[in-house]
Amino acid sequence: MKIRKNDTVKILVGKDKGKSGKVVKVFLKSGKILVENINLFKKHIRPKRAGEKGQIVEIPKPIYASKTALICHSCGKTTRIGCRFEGKIKTRICKKCQAKI
Repeated sequence: MKIRKNDTVKILVGKDKGKSGKVVKVFLKSGKILVENINLFKKHIRPKRAGEKGQIVEIPKPIYASKTALICHSCGKTTRIGCRFEGKIKTRICKKCQAKI
């Protein structure tokens, strides 16, 4: 997967289309990523003790990485990711401005 933790991504489809956020966690097996304040769902929590009130909590759920686009930090545009070898080190590059990501 070409998207990693702490990358800034833009959502391409769904109810949060057009929003951008920072990647919090990457799920490699399922091909999903968790983006902060994106794809929030409400979960109802019942009271655990007597006298305590129940709550409604917003929880972020993972979104498929293919439904997002990486935002380049140098040009500020959504871009695809390429790879370049510098010696033995593999680096990610922006396909639009050729800058290191």
